[in-house]
Amino acid sequence: MSQPKKSLTGLTAAEITAAVGLKERYRGRQIFEWIIKGVRSFEEMKNLPAQLREQLETSFTLMSSTVEVSSSADDNTAKIAVRLNDGRLIEAVLLRDENDRATACLSCQIGCAMGCTFCRTGRMGLKRNLSSEEIVEQYFHLRSLYGEISNIVYMGMGEPFRNTDEVIRSVKFFTGADGLGMSERRITISTCGVVEGINKLSRENLQVRLAVSVVTADPVMRSEIMPVTKTNSLTDLKAALLNYQKHRGRRITLECAVIRGINDSSAAAAQLADWADGLNVNVNVIPWNPASEIDFQEPDPAGLEAFCRTLERKKIPNTRRFKRGRGLNAACGQLATELEKDG
Repeated sequence: MSQPKKSLTGLTAAEITAAVGLKERYRGRQIFEWIIKGVRSFEEMKNLPAQLREQLETSFTLMSSTVEVSSSADDNTAKIAVRLNDGRLIEAVLLRDENDRATACLSCQIGCAMGCTFCRTGRMGLKRNLSSEEIVEQYFHLRSLYGEISNIVYMGMGEPFRNTDEVIRSVKFFTGADGLGMSERRITISTCGVVEGINKLSRENLQVRLAVSVVTADPVMRSEIMPVTKTNSLTDLKAALLNYQKHRGRRITLECAVIRGINDSSAAAAQLADWADGLNVNVNVIPWNPASEIDFQEPDPAGLEAFCRTLERKKIPNTRRFKRGRGLNAACGQLATELEKDG
């Protein structure tokens, strides 16, 4: 069985020069510039010699993945299923805000091993990590279908800090002067609380945003619904976040999926506020998004309101997240390809 052609999307100009074996570095820059313009074939790269275009066509590809399905909803949400070159599927989402700014929500793994009980992706288990190029290709697929993208969040399938090196490599492609040159502050990495990864990010010279899914500050409850807590305690997690803010000076987003009967009480909000004391944070309050195979319930409006009021009384800034993407199973915690769940 022949090896699949190497994709050039997601490589910098210097990496393209090395991969192709070009003697003239400017040719690598020309190829890179065509790729970020969104060309569909090497034949379109008219400023390249015909012999080089033939070489590229023989040995390389512009995309190692294809869009299997794309769907959109009237709440400014779209979702794509992407077929990778090994036949696996992943999902990525595009969100538009009230100012028409587009955010790409990218996956970093096929499935997830973290096992959060309220998350559909966690039910899939982990199939494998994605390469930096496979992460970047999701961005280009979304941009090709839906137009320019201003922000990127690593909040799709998978735990970024269980694939840290490839995630950071993709971030550097998006933000580097030899990549897309996006502002680092337009990129957010979301974790369920992997301390080692947070500490590694603290050592990187990156001004990306960090989001942490906390859900509850009750250590017993959190261990039950988020198994990561058993090896990454709330005490160690807070120490890592304090260290991160010491080195990076960035406000952290705490993500709190509010689930009826689990963490929707004023007491739960007060406990979360007390745990966050001393951190510069904003709490994203997210009504839990239903999934047919998960036996939880979304919070009632009164409980959600009391939760937010308690945070405000405790002087914890918070933002209530709207229920976007539910109709597509594209909302927070809902990504899971049907094929991969059974694969």
